[in-house]
Amino acid sequence: MKFVFIRLAAALVAVTAAPVVFVGTAHADDDDVERRGSCGNAMSWKVKAKPDDGRIQVEAEIDSNRSGQRWGWVLSHNGSFSALGTSWTSGPSGSWEVKRSTVDAPGTDTFRFRATHRRAVCVAIVSY
Repeated sequence: MKFVFIRLAAALVAVTAAPVVFVGTAHADDDDVERRGSCGNAMSWKVKAKPDDGRIQVEAEIDSNRSGQRWGWVLSHNGSFSALGTSWTSGPSGSWEVKRSTVDAPGTDTFRFRATHRRAVCVAIVSY
């Protein structure tokens, strides 16, 4: 079992300031790590890293409480581009989720997930 470190930051970029929030770790299963935080203005995020058949699965969810919002997102792994996309919030909760399975490189794997909607920016950094 790998020792899991997670550090996440959520920021809402405003005209005059860019606050950053650090949040604690919650363990869903023995090897799973889940974090939650706020992007501001009633928007929240959840990120989870877990083993997946010799790989690492990274799940990220944004909940803005408004359906129909367009969010752009980027996932990097160990400083290199891994995936990007556009997602729209849906349902009564106004949320969306992305899941990606990546290679489990030797040593510590560090993932950075960044999602943006207008001036709202959510950033999560997960080391597994």
